[in-house]
Amino acid sequence: MLGQLLLAASRSGAVRRAVSGFPPTKKVVGRFVAGESVEEARNAVERLSDAKLAVTVDHLGEETLDARAAEATADAYITLLQAIRPLGLGSRGEVSVKLSAVGQRLDDAMALEHAREICAAAAAGGSTVTLDMEDHTTVDSTLSILRKLREDHPATGVAIQAYLFRSEQDCRDLSAEGSRVRLVKGAYREPASVAHQGRTAVDKAYVRCLRILMAGKGYPMVATHDDRMIAITELLADRFGRAIGDHEFQMLYGIRTDRQEALAGAGHTVRVYVPYGDDWYGYFMRRLAERPANVAFFLRALGGK
Repeated sequence: MLGQLLLAASRSGAVRRAVSGFPPTKKVVGRFVAGESVEEARNAVERLSDAKLAVTVDHLGEETLDARAAEATADAYITLLQAIRPLGLGSRGEVSVKLSAVGQRLDDAMALEHAREICAAAAAGGSTVTLDMEDHTTVDSTLSILRKLREDHPATGVAIQAYLFRSEQDCRDLSAEGSRVRLVKGAYREPASVAHQGRTAVDKAYVRCLRILMAGKGYPMVATHDDRMIAITELLADRFGRAIGDHEFQMLYGIRTDRQEALAGAGHTVRVYVPYGDDWYGYFMRRLAERPANVAFFLRALGGK
């Protein structure tokens, strides 16, 4: 129930204004967000790279209905990629893009053009792009744009949300050679008509999707902080003859950093999802909704404890 309330709050303008305007909040947000500037994002990327962790950087923002804002977001990604290029990370320093932030709600062609510009900037540094997945109304559009992007940038990845009923078939369709798929549980409030409800049902759906991807010929990117899902991934890798290096784990910035480093120390590719920017509210609220421990951390921090 608390998670559902927080997801609803993530889309409330009134709650956004109240939370964003509360001075102590920004200090707490630093636990989950790398900073507001390109320089802060670059510094976080460098620190993580020094710890043998790969990264995928997200310029925060979504659902723009302003063409100029969409263009500004694309420009921000290009600036970011230019800033991290001297670090020489190659494919270990990619970016994640929400298509709604680059014009998807206005026009698919606009979003595609901006995404192409970002993909080209990533390719210039030997890296690539993964498309974030948003609510269920955007899935068909996102997958259509993905297909077009892959014509010139075949390494472009995409996130699939396991809690959607359709996702098992989407995983089958996306399990071909070289296809990079980030599997997540899902972080939006979706109706029971399109998505599994409840933790147990979502966990089971995640495992079914994970099995499809691990049995396929693509490159699964297993986004989880759950030790059970990590163990299942390792079992499936053994079952389907996958070696370390032909799949990876992904975790969020600031969450289970000890586990991130332990997996990397064991030889796994571990990629940290690094968000930055001043439009942090929606992302922050979804992180609180995912785990009660995050809410407890937030409340303790506000209390100065």
